Amino acid sequence: MGAILSKHLLLPVLVLTLCGLIVGCDNKAPSPAPGNEPPQEFKKERDTRFENYDESGDLSALKKRGSIRFVTLATSEEDLLPRAAIVTQLHYQLAEDLAKRLKLEPHWIAAASPEKALEMIKNGRADVFTGNLTRTEERAQNFDLTEAIANSRQQLVTGQNGPDVEHPDKLDNIVISIMAGSTYVATAQALKQKIPGAKLEMRELQKNDTVDQLLDNINRRKNVVTILDSNIVQGVKGYRDDFKEGAFLSEEEDIVWAMRKDSPELRLRINNFLTKKMVKAPTERKSDWASIKKSKVIRFLTYNGPTSYFMWKGTLMGFDYDLAIAFAEKHNLELELIVVPYDQELIEWLKAGRGDFAGASITITEERKARGVDFSTPYIEMAEQVLSNSAKPPIKTVQDLNGRTLTLRAFSIFESIAKALQDSGIQVKIELAEPEVSYEQIVNMVAEGELDATIVDADAAEVGAALREGLTAGPVVSDPLPQGWMVLKENKSLRERIDTFIKEFKASKQYAKKVNYYFKPDKAVSDKILTRIRPGEDLSPYDKLAKKSAQEHEFDWRLIVAQMWQESSFDPKAESPVGAQGLLQVMPRTAEEVGYPPPLFEPKRGIEAGVKYLSWIRERFDDDINLENRLWFSLAAYNAGIGHLYDAQRLAKDLNLDPNVWFGNVETAMLKLSEPRYFKKARYGYVRGAEPVQYVHNISKLYRAYTDISPGEVALRLRYVPNFTHIPRSRAPSMMPCNPLFWISRCESPVHTGFH
Repeated sequence: MGAILSKHLLLPVLVLTLCGLIVGCDNKAPSPAPGNEPPQEFKKERDTRFENYDESGDLSALKKRGSIRFVTLATSEEDLLPRAAIVTQLHYQLAEDLAKRLKLEPHWIAAASPEKALEMIKNGRADVFTGNLTRTEERAQNFDLTEAIANSRQQLVTGQNGPDVEHPDKLDNIVISIMAGSTYVATAQALKQKIPGAKLEMRELQKNDTVDQLLDNINRRKNVVTILDSNIVQGVKGYRDDFKEGAFLSEEEDIVWAMRKDSPELRLRINNFLTKKMVKAPTERKSDWASIKKSKVIRFLTYNGPTSYFMWKGTLMGFDYDLAIAFAEKHNLELELIVVPYDQELIEWLKAGRGDFAGASITITEERKARGVDFSTPYIEMAEQVLSNSAKPPIKTVQDLNGRTLTLRAFSIFESIAKALQDSGIQVKIELAEPEVSYEQIVNMVAEGELDATIVDADAAEVGAALREGLTAGPVVSDPLPQGWMVLKENKSLRERIDTFIKEFKASKQYAKKVNYYFKPDKAVSDKILTRIRPGEDLSPYDKLAKKSAQEHEFDWRLIVAQMWQESSFDPKAESPVGAQGLLQVMPRTAEEVGYPPPLFEPKRGIEAGVKYLSWIRERFDDDINLENRLWFSLAAYNAGIGHLYDAQRLAKDLNLDPNVWFGNVETAMLKLSEPRYFKKARYGYVRGAEPVQYVHNISKLYRAYTDISPGEVALRLRYVPNFTHIPRSRAPSMMPCNPLFWISRCESPVHTGFH
């Protein structure tokens, strides 16, 4: 899969005003407010908020500083879920590996466009541009460019009902819609001269323009075409088919990285690194160990799903994915990850030679072995459990299943378990869903009361019940069943190495952390609501710090405290298994991009980074979304990643829901993004939608408790917000009614908050 974001700016361009990233300024953080100093254990920690600097030297100068600054676009192609890619060769991972090889500390700087990124390099404000940049003669004259990392061609594209774009010479009276300032413009102008009656439409960049929005707009209009890079086209084809690709309009163009002119030492080291690191995925080869080692690539087949492989907060993760990455690294291999369509079997793809090993929480059964595969030693054992609708009589014991109905996923192990219950004398009715109905869809139907009960993996039952009020976990109905990876029977050498790796990994502390993270209910989501609140007392040990950051970014400080409790239970040393740090659990790369390099365990820095990131997210939504919903969207995006929120908005529109309203609309779409019939068409793929939905619910509930205002009064106050949605943001605070959700410190009249 090619990179999805290119120099043509068809993905979101985020106009940043982050101090220390785009312009030089004083980034020294203020001292803690009196009476709210950090605990003693943090006082020796240096405030390492990143302060940009001027440096125009070669590699030797970078080594004297001990750091290297990578500049990339504010969003990158890696914000898309890779469905078929050597994931260890994505730009971000390559840059991180390069920094390790050079023994330099990496710093990430976000720019609004390739032109701005290149300007920063030229002016000594960054060192290497690692985005998807096309080699041009002008760029080669002004910058040192690497050897080609990939290749791409400009390609004609239209909507699913658009004109015939395979034969440009047959087109007439079309509109060529092109992003202003992109390098497609020259190609479009040349094309316009050849097409009778053609018009050239220049689209100005918006703050959240995406390829998906461009294609959506083209689909709503007749006789409109656009131009995209072929690698963008291939990436988008991975999740949507409502457009037509056409003729190529250019020869192959090199995709490169850029650095300052006259940096021969740095250019040589980067080229040497990329030459060794960049390998091509094998089109056809055997899966024996010798062939794998020779190719330097190992291919892993999996599903996009809740425990195998997904994107969360912009980070690729999953139990199977994490283990596969670790196995590849152990053997100095690049990992090619191949996402198999949900309605197709991993076994068949494995037998067809499309991958070397496969796994996605697959239960080891004799029936599967009989189909020609071997299983690794089990990496986990999982029992099966009943999951039922909470509004119906509880199913606490196996006997409570008498007279009830279990609806089960077709062709699953659950059918044999349910039949064993019947054989034991339990009078339970078994209904098999249609083959196209997914596991996740059945769970959603149980939660919504459309179905009585089902059987799921025990981890799914516990997590589902913790996240959704409509679900209740019932009795365990099987012994723990082993799960593992699959290889072809003839690939004994590969299986032996996998077995050795799994045995070693299961004995590590890291294994236990991953099992708890992926398979156990998240207490940070489920158990943190409405702790005892006493009027007149501080809400947290960090109220003054929260007030300062909240005022700076125009939030109610009590909302930030509620979010802080949800994220970390006020533990400044909190760190998640995937690396989120501090009181507001900010991911390291995110913190870096908003000017706060990790670690974030010092309370002031952790709060400042989190609030600044929440503010950054809030600015990513259209102005026609009212302030209330922009806040809920921001919290959901903070939890799951903004890409999943964009996907939920697009799905809400398809479901005839309001894409600008969270409760009852976009939150409904977010829940449905756990179902393959929906997430296979989503840019960012699967999301455990119940988690951001519950996250927003919990914070809003705790926030209302903090403000000592009933839900009815909050709803009444929020009715005023839409009247002010078109007021310029610079004027809005002084003109807003005294709404407890927004700018409480700048209200013009007193508001009873409950606590002071």
